[in-house]
Amino acid sequence: MATIKDVARDAGVSVATVSRVINNSPKASKQSVAAVTVAMKKLGYRPNANARALVNQSTNTVGVLVSDVADPFFGAMVKAVDNVAHEHGKHILVCNGYHDEEQERKAIELLINSRCESLVIHAKSISDEELIAYAEEVPALVIINRSIPGLETRCIALDNYRGAYMATEHLIKLGHKNIACLASSHEIEDSTQRVEGYQAALDAHNINLPASFIEYGEPNNDGGETSMTNLLAKSLKMTAIVSYNDYMAAGAISVLQENSRQLPDEISIIGFDDGLIARYLQPRLTTVRYPIALMAEKAARLSIALARGEKDPSEVLMFSPTLVKRDSVQKQAD
Repeated sequence: MATIKDVARDAGVSVATVSRVINNSPKASKQSVAAVTVAMKKLGYRPNANARALVNQSTNTVGVLVSDVADPFFGAMVKAVDNVAHEHGKHILVCNGYHDEEQERKAIELLINSRCESLVIHAKSISDEELIAYAEEVPALVIINRSIPGLETRCIALDNYRGAYMATEHLIKLGHKNIACLASSHEIEDSTQRVEGYQAALDAHNINLPASFIEYGEPNNDGGETSMTNLLAKSLKMTAIVSYNDYMAAGAISVLQENSRQLPDEISIIGFDDGLIARYLQPRLTTVRYPIALMAEKAARLSIALARGEKDPSEVLMFSPTLVKRDSVQKQAD
């Protein structure tokens, strides 16, 4: 395998000159660039990425932390970041944190140690204080799907409270009063804010329901099935359901159909996220759209701008959810 010394010998220049060419130094003459480029191609020499990073203090890479890239929600987020990175001639390095404190910490440390010049971080388990410390260390670190006091200008978030309030109020305006809630059992702000939004909408319309109308579960199909089974076991006179996300709604729908409950004639249901699955459920799922691709694009642009010492021109940091009406909700009969 060719070395930098071999390239220097073949090009008739010094090792220092080869290094300057590799690292795009303005001190390298056009003749040197041409000679070194020809020699590298001839010898099949590839510059060591780690060595270049040490010189440039950067790998021209955007680091991305998600919970689980296998989840289509986070797949959409990664794709949006990747699109922006490619626009700027950069690549991405993706790590999974699995909503686990230690895994998230290890992932962020790996991205920093890999000399990523920009970081887009989706972390739910490590503390605000620790994320603030990381942000102080990495000026181009941007948090997505979380708002941290003192770090608001580098946080891209969604108004989860408003989304749940909107979904619940939509059902109320259609005449529903006995509205159950499928909530996430994960101890993250999204779950708390959505339950608070649900409860606030009920309170605003003077609807008082017992705590038994809220059932917690894993935020996936299985969690939706288990939570829905538990709600049915309580024999609640519910006519509608607000779900933490579309996957829990999908699990709930399967249980309702297995128990011969007609949707939306007997029970209406609203999801959250507007993932691909929402369009193909039967009935097609009314849901709250989570603009994760737009948010991820914004986060990536902000991070890259910060890495360049620039100010991002857009002031939109808190995104608003929107209601997507499909077929899983119906007006409650008088």
